[in-house]
Amino acid sequence: MNEIELKINRLREELEQHNYNYYVLSAPTISDKEFDDKMKELQALEELYPEYADPLSPTQRVGSDLSKEFEQVEHQYPMLSLGNTYSEGEIRDFYERTARALNEWFEIVAELKYDGSSISLIYENGRLARAVTRGDGTRGDDVTANIKTIRSIPLKLHDDYPEKFEIRGEVLLPRAEFERLNKEREEQEEPLFANPRNAASGTLKQQNPAIVAERRLDAYFYYLLGESLPSDTHFGNLEAARSWGFKIPDVMRICKNLQDLLDYINYWDMERKSLPVATDGIVFKVNSLSQQRFLGFTSKSPRWAISYKFQAERAETLLKSVSYQIGRTGIITPVANLEPVQLAGTVVKRASLHNADIIAELDLHIGDRVYVEKGGEIIPKIVGVNKDVRSLLMGDKVTFITHCPECGTTLIREKGEAGHYCPNIWECAPQIKGKIEHFVTRRAMNINIGHETVDDLYNAGYVRNTADLYALKFDDLMRLERWAEKSAHNLLESLEESKHAPFEHVLYALGIRFVGETVAKRLAFSFLSIDNIVKASPEELTAIDEIGERIAQSVVDYFADERNKMLVNRLRKYGLQMQVSEKVQTLRTDKLNGLTVVISGTFAAHSRDEYKSMIEQNGGKNSSSISGKTDYVLAGENMGPAKLEKANKLGIKIINETEFLKLINE
Repeated sequence: MNEIELKINRLREELEQHNYNYYVLSAPTISDKEFDDKMKELQALEELYPEYADPLSPTQRVGSDLSKEFEQVEHQYPMLSLGNTYSEGEIRDFYERTARALNEWFEIVAELKYDGSSISLIYENGRLARAVTRGDGTRGDDVTANIKTIRSIPLKLHDDYPEKFEIRGEVLLPRAEFERLNKEREEQEEPLFANPRNAASGTLKQQNPAIVAERRLDAYFYYLLGESLPSDTHFGNLEAARSWGFKIPDVMRICKNLQDLLDYINYWDMERKSLPVATDGIVFKVNSLSQQRFLGFTSKSPRWAISYKFQAERAETLLKSVSYQIGRTGIITPVANLEPVQLAGTVVKRASLHNADIIAELDLHIGDRVYVEKGGEIIPKIVGVNKDVRSLLMGDKVTFITHCPECGTTLIREKGEAGHYCPNIWECAPQIKGKIEHFVTRRAMNINIGHETVDDLYNAGYVRNTADLYALKFDDLMRLERWAEKSAHNLLESLEESKHAPFEHVLYALGIRFVGETVAKRLAFSFLSIDNIVKASPEELTAIDEIGERIAQSVVDYFADERNKMLVNRLRKYGLQMQVSEKVQTLRTDKLNGLTVVISGTFAAHSRDEYKSMIEQNGGKNSSSISGKTDYVLAGENMGPAKLEKANKLGIKIINETEFLKLINE
């Protein structure tokens, strides 16, 4: 294989991976521009070297967001992608090319390109019939149940609508809701969404519409299709759709000439920052539908439209210093402190450097002029260094610290791990306070304490571990600044109430490394008490489904420390639940003992989470994927066709929720 063929194959592999990251995982690892540049490079090479053509090349298809959990539906009208450009020159070429092809007067509609998840809605007789994601452009996932939870989407239309039509738009998470959601996820120690688009896309893939409803999505619409549309213009159809009850952005403009297009770009390049939702570009479309039909399509995109993408915002500023933060698990995070610079509508003073490998890769020196990008990301990041302006007076090379910035303990980096951590869990203040903050969260002990209160209690010397919370007295709290009788009583009542939290919550609240909510529940219902877990060997722990060697060793190490045992005993004396309640144990059965159940689809009688609990309550195991070890598939509406096909192929019994409830005699 020669050098050119190797390069083409490498680009194809990279682009396929990035397609998967973007459309399936909703977790892109490169910017849109970097992706588009790679795609253009591959297209150019394939044109120059047609002997290496491949019908499965990323240049020959549209990226997919298909999920095997939903029913897949074929689009009546393919959802094609638009040609992208970052250049005003290419917009000029598009306009002039359109003018030559039409050879008559025409208008262009300019509209913003919103950064969300594409959706196609089918309406019949004024009622929402179906909602389908873009998928691979030919077919997508039926997410009707989720779409119905979005309040800005009309379920019934106002008067004078066509009998049947399709409208396309973008499902979005407003910036304010994005910040609220990430703040909530941070409090629960869940991974944060990188940007509003990822959050919107990930939400649409939820199997539980109730979760979708909680996230308060919005939707803007931009394209109408059908056999009996009210107007022969794109603009006119959207204005009609607005009157039917759809949310049509009021930023659409009709452009009479090329200068109008360029003026629209220049205006929104800055003004977009003030919008309540994220936007990453502009779409220009020929207004007349008859002219659109005349211009037609290429194999992948319409000739009558083009997308102009805004450049990811980048600024150059001075690296003043690097500081290091430490979390409750002891992980050290380096942060770049910058000369303040305006970026994406905010003043940026800090940027994440992630870990030691990133610092080494950037070859950072104090005093460097660095490039910072924000784009849609939560935290600005340094993407490069302007080495051309480095002087002989440049400061020291940035090297990762060797000791904890808080307590001075030598840091540890385990093999295969990206981060360094401080092992001094008992005397390192940020770790102590972090563990207390984790202990009081809603999904752990649900105690009415915030970050500032933990700081106050720690600084006053009242609390040095989680058990100390239950030793707090009313008089202690009244000695704190800004505390009133009501707030003191509220905290003490909340602490008392937390003693009723079930054992699996207590186990999760302990903050054992690698023991999250799901693992805590698995351990609790397998061993039934803290004493049994303390005595368990690594072999006994790994015999439990989904408990691997790393988790098992972490549990063993935690209880090998006498200080942890003393902490648990103190919590026990204060009345916390250290075993699964007798009532729950009584309700537990062996009816599904040794059986593995896969849940797929949506249900009427109970939620998916409730069915998962029932399976565990009756001794069964939940699994997310079908294999030869699967005993039952509990199937609801819209069961994923891939799972249905695999279950039938393997001869696995498929039961509905009525049959399942009979099976466990609910």
